[in-house]
Amino acid sequence: MPPTPFPAGEDLAASTVRTVTLRLMPLLGLLYLIAYIDRQNVSYAKLEMVGSLGLSETAYGLGASLFFLGYFLFEVPANVFLERVGARIWFARIMITWGIVTVLLGFTQGTAMFYVLRFLLGAAEAGFFPGVLFALTLWFPHAHRARMIGWFMIASAVANAVGAAVGGALLGLNGLLGLQGWQWVFLATGAPAILMAAVVLVVLPDGPETAPWLSRAQRDWLARTLRAEREDGGHVDHGNPFAALLDRRVLMLAGVYISLPLAAYGLGYWLPTVVKGFGVSNLTNGFLNIIPWMVTALALWWVPRHAARTGAQGNALTWHVVGPALVGAAGLALSVVLPGNAVKFACLCVAAAGTFAAQPVFWSMPGTFLRGASAAAGIAAINSVGNLGGFVAQNAVPFIRDQTRSDLVPMLFLAACLAVGAGLMFVVLSALRRDAARRAVPNAVRPA
Repeated sequence: MPPTPFPAGEDLAASTVRTVTLRLMPLLGLLYLIAYIDRQNVSYAKLEMVGSLGLSETAYGLGASLFFLGYFLFEVPANVFLERVGARIWFARIMITWGIVTVLLGFTQGTAMFYVLRFLLGAAEAGFFPGVLFALTLWFPHAHRARMIGWFMIASAVANAVGAAVGGALLGLNGLLGLQGWQWVFLATGAPAILMAAVVLVVLPDGPETAPWLSRAQRDWLARTLRAEREDGGHVDHGNPFAALLDRRVLMLAGVYISLPLAAYGLGYWLPTVVKGFGVSNLTNGFLNIIPWMVTALALWWVPRHAARTGAQGNALTWHVVGPALVGAAGLALSVVLPGNAVKFACLCVAAAGTFAAQPVFWSMPGTFLRGASAAAGIAAINSVGNLGGFVAQNAVPFIRDQTRSDLVPMLFLAACLAVGAGLMFVVLSALRRDAARRAVPNAVRPA
């Protein structure tokens, strides 16, 4: 089908962005929804899996955290491969492998097998999230990226909500076909990834130049706009993409990003356990856990939209990262000290929203100074190092719980990490802004 001409009177730029958004973002969001469910399903399987396999809370935490070790080791090479072979083939490969590993988790026989499969799941999925972030730099001008990342990340909130409801219901299938409920959690959530790989191969273009639903004028406008941003924005394309790993700006962003995944995964993986401590059934637990992720989805929509609509620049843009992170830290801390289960749960809803809503504007930053294969490697490096926070959280939270015998005290640890991270983020993002201003001076002053 030939591309539809943009409506009379509609700006070419607006038409192009709208077309790309409608054609690309729902598919990418669906893929991330499936990926995130497969990443988080272990938090619901845990409710029965720990007892069935004889795992301690600490052993479970280590197994869950090994996902992030595999993720860390393979993410940068995976993203460099993506830049070379294209998003269509590479995303399909990622989905098939992570789907197979998720299904195999349903047949876990003991602690060692659980450890190996969680590590392999991280290795299989490595490159998907940063790969999408890199792909967005090929499809959207910078002014639109934070909003698109927000739309994309809404899928993670929806995934947590869907996963909560589905996870609680699947646990109720205990005994069906001779399988336990926790096994059904892995089998039912791994199969969609394998099926969607075929859809990706058919539907997803590698880039704007191969998209049949863009007109020639739209492709030309997008190419001109992105080229102008790269040439006028102090972008770096290292000769060797792995050299981006030593870029001072990449290292700073990677260091401060750790606090966000640490708090996000610590809360996301542990929330079903906290809610179960309120004395509810597995099914009720699942449906209650929909609420914080719906609040998070709203925050992921509003924060980058507010940044874009207000034309936030400088410190104002920085506060769209730091502000939500501080709100998240406050919510985590208050969930421990305030009385009443309903109040505690409300605080955790606010904490989830703040922790996730800090990320879209943050992830628009690397695209302001990296391009090409360097952008692919740099974004992956930031995400892989940052996601080591998930490894820390998955070991620290159950350890603190085992030591204190409290499901909520670990939230104080997450709150402290997030508060410190927010302070460091303000310093680093301010430094990057000043660096960008200095680099722009030679381009701004040109001879007559």
